[in-house]
Formats: sequence, structure tokens, C-alpha cells
Amino acid sequence: MPALTERDGVHVLHIGDGENRFTLDWMKGIEDALDEVEASPAPLVTVASGKHYSNGLDLEWVLANMGELQAYAARVEALLGRVLTLGVPTAAGVSGHAFGAGAILAMAHDWRVMRSDRGYFCFPEVDIPLAFPPGLSMLVQAKLTPRAATDAMITGHRFTAPEALAAGIVDGIADEAAVLGDAIARVTPHAGKDPNTLESIKRRMYSDVISKLSEGAHW
Repeated sequence: MPALTERDGVHVLHIGDGENRFTLDWMKGIEDALDEVEASPAPLVTVASGKHYSNGLDLEWVLANMGELQAYAARVEALLGRVLTLGVPTAAGVSGHAFGAGAILAMAHDWRVMRSDRGYFCFPEVDIPLAFPPGLSMLVQAKLTPRAATDAMITGHRFTAPEALAAGIVDGIADEAAVLGDAIARVTPHAGKDPNTLESIKRRMYSDVISKLSEGAHW
């Protein structure tokens, strides 16, 4: 389960050591951690251990609970929107595979550092098959160049760390032991920003994305 600690004045949110799918309990853990970050503003880094950063949606639960799909979808979108506009500098330490909604979670951060020797960054929706919901599609496109968005979203390509760096999907790559430290180094120079101002800037930068995420899920 997600656990929030502190290192060198930075909140470090360890999001788990399994597949870290968007289960109801897992999302509650992330939401509670974000509450703590907002109550004590300081830069935030998310990281995982093991094979995965996040493997995305809890598809097994979704298929068994289709009557609750829209409520589940709305909660996923609200969580991603909250990370996108959080009033502190954020970085994702992509320490393993990031797939689907897990990759979009990483994209919602201000910066991304990916493990250099193992793991894929992938938007597999085209091969599931599952069309991107409008808000999630807009979030990814807001963070990538049109060329990178096309290559990532239309092909379902599994990007290695060097490929992701070349495409601008991630901002840096590092050995496994250095991912967390490098992610922390991305945010520490920007500590001390006024959280209300920073949140307002992000909300204006991504106003179209937030509007779409807030209007209700269309899955």
C-alpha cells in the first residue's frame, strides 16, 4: 500500500511493491497521502519498488463490477487531475513498468525520471482495445509533442528508457539505485514556491484538461 515519508525536505510517496493497479484501496492510500502533502506543502516524488511503477487500471475488478464503472472512472480521473494540479513541484521516479493509467499517472507529474536498464513506458489502449477517455487523452497530449503523442498513443509501443527520453516522454534516466535521488534532485531547487500560486498556474496551464476531467467520465 502507498506510504508517505520525508527525505531532505521532500515528500516521498512509495506507491507500492506489486503491480500498483488502481484498486479502490490503493487510490484511497494515494488520496490520503496527497491530503498530507497539501497540509504540509513540500515537493513530492512518487516511486515504487519491484517490477512495476504502476500497471494501470484494476481491469479485473472493473469487468466484475460494470455497474460501478462510471463511479470508478470518475475517481481515477479526479486522482489524475489532482496530481496534475498539485500545488507543489512533483516528479515521478518511474522505477519499473508504467502501463496505461500508470503511465498517465507518471505523465501527470511535472517531471519524470525512468530506470535506465529495465521497464517499459507504454500506453497499450489501442491493443486492449480501449479508446482513451477524452480527459486522459488530453492529459497525455498536453505533456507531449504531437509527434511523440502519435507514436505513443496510436501504436501502443513499449518505450525503453532511452527511447522514452529521446521522445521527451521522460526527462531523465538513471540506474535503479539512482532513480529516487535523481527525481528528488528535479524538485528540490523549486521548494518553497507558494502552493496556491503554483496550483493556480497549473490549473491555467491545463485548464482544458481539468475541464474535461471534471465534467464526468466518458468510458
